[in-house]
Amino acid sequence: MNRSRLLAAPTAASLTLALTLLLGGSAEAADPDVAPGGNFDLSVWQLQEPVGSPGSPTTIPSSRLQGADGYQDAYFYTDTRDGAMTFWAPEKGVTTPNSSYARSELREMNRDGSAANWSLSGSHRMSATLRVVSVTKNVCVGQIHLGTGGSSTKPLLELYYHAGGDIVLGTENSPDGGQTTHSVGHVPVGKTWTYTIAVSGGNTIDLTVNGTTTHYAIPSSFNQYKQYFKAGSYNQSSSDSTTNGARVAFYGLTVKHD
Repeated sequence: MNRSRLLAAPTAASLTLALTLLLGGSAEAADPDVAPGGNFDLSVWQLQEPVGSPGSPTTIPSSRLQGADGYQDAYFYTDTRDGAMTFWAPEKGVTTPNSSYARSELREMNRDGSAANWSLSGSHRMSATLRVVSVTKNVCVGQIHLGTGGSSTKPLLELYYHAGGDIVLGTENSPDGGQTTHSVGHVPVGKTWTYTIAVSGGNTIDLTVNGTTTHYAIPSSFNQYKQYFKAGSYNQSSSDSTTNGARVAFYGLTVKHD
């Protein structure tokens, strides 16, 4: 069964965006005057923000994110200048128990409200058009994270953007930890770029950045785990500052499972 989740609403504006990107121009999202849920189908995501109780960040369910009048605040909002779905994660913020870094980040869900939790077998793909508006040191803008199947809370992979413009893929060596990094591109801060994070055949990661694809083997130790996608601004630096951090703007986001 082919289950395709197109997150950008099929409006005339989004078609214009697609054509603009195809022609290599700058990205402009659909409507700058609505919440992100008015431009993106957020029924397949929930949001985690860098606020809440220590060790327990606030989570916004998909039901509250959806629609033109859906949820937005200082950490997740539509940029009124260009309509981008924007994520802000300061260096000081509430974190999960297993991380020292704050995030404003979407977690993949199923349309019935349950948490996405898919097998490595088959074909799975997340594509994005985005730009990093600002970053202090380093920000993770996309992940495949481990779901059920064991006790590990590690990601299978993380895609990082560094302050100097380098784009780096981190692949986990095993569910027990240890990450290998791979340089996969360079884009100046503030410039629009694209990525596709994909799994094919159950044992290969296919990463495409601005049209260039590289492949990475998935260790067999991950086979017992289910997976899910994440996207947004997962800041990779911490301090006592609430003004330094990572701001990431998304103009397109697509998830597809075959």
